[in-house]
Amino acid sequence: MIYRSKAPLRLGLAGGGTDVAPYSDLYGGAILNATINMYAYATIIERNDGKIILHAQDKEERYEFDSMDELPLDGNLDLLKGIYNHIVKHYTKKPLSFELTTRVDAPPGSGLGTSSTLVVAILGVFAEWLKLPFGEYDMARIAYEIERVDLNMAGGKQDQYAATFGGVNFMEFYSDDKVIVNPLRIRSEYLNELAYNLVLYYTETSRLSSKIIEAQSKNVSNKKEKTIEAMHKLKEQAQIMKETLLKGNIDAIGEILDFGWQFKKQMADGITNPMIDELYEAAIGAGASGGKISGAGGGGFMFFYCPNNSRDKVIRELKKFGGDAKRYEFVDTGLSTWSF
Repeated sequence: MIYRSKAPLRLGLAGGGTDVAPYSDLYGGAILNATINMYAYATIIERNDGKIILHAQDKEERYEFDSMDELPLDGNLDLLKGIYNHIVKHYTKKPLSFELTTRVDAPPGSGLGTSSTLVVAILGVFAEWLKLPFGEYDMARIAYEIERVDLNMAGGKQDQYAATFGGVNFMEFYSDDKVIVNPLRIRSEYLNELAYNLVLYYTETSRLSSKIIEAQSKNVSNKKEKTIEAMHKLKEQAQIMKETLLKGNIDAIGEILDFGWQFKKQMADGITNPMIDELYEAAIGAGASGGKISGAGGGGFMFFYCPNNSRDKVIRELKKFGGDAKRYEFVDTGLSTWSF
């Protein structure tokens, strides 16, 4: 038997960063995101020779181990090892023998939630193989626990829930790890118009999001007023974005993105830099009405709302910087698993 899974990457449209503790614990966070047709994939083939093989195709990394209760965390494919260790410790209570192969449609540090989406995909394929009875909230919560607790990786909660649930969701985050996912029923013509006008641009750079997130969390812990007020505004942006999408006032999206971007830059150092600022101004000059960096900031993907058929002009202008505009569509299906 071959066991497979895929989970979609996401665009964080509004409220980004308010899902990160301690802000979400103290004030409650809100995010609006939407999944796209770029994915993380995982495949498991059971073995009977007492070996474990981990193979990340996109990184061209492959490691082989004797089957054991706990794989060593040494910086080499620790995400894959951490999930296996969690599964053995909490569910099978015995070592397993298998080959796990993964790949992701976007590089690490791109701002589309790649790491957390990969965790969801791998957890999903283990659940398919071992018949683990995880519901959607269970899957996302366990994925979060593996990344943030077991592996001590800084970050928020939105990516695990977006990858698991799929679609357009308004998410609320509270203390004690309480998360509420509110799926939004957006009319197809509204989403089609949004996808047509929203240009997704890869800067050909990546960044270590954990450093930015740690700085943001530290600012909140230290009660830095500028950071906290900026995050309040981003939470407000998520509410505004939700109402705007539901009502189909799509051409207002650019201004809402710009509103959020001006405050996101105030959350922590490193979110923007001269290159990002230059890209942003070039897109606005070519006709975009607003945009933002995707994810924590510092590099990776950016996206821009381009009204009045300005998308081609904006793309031509952005290509002068050496990056690439990516084609995509919104998708409404989250984690999928299957076997054959």
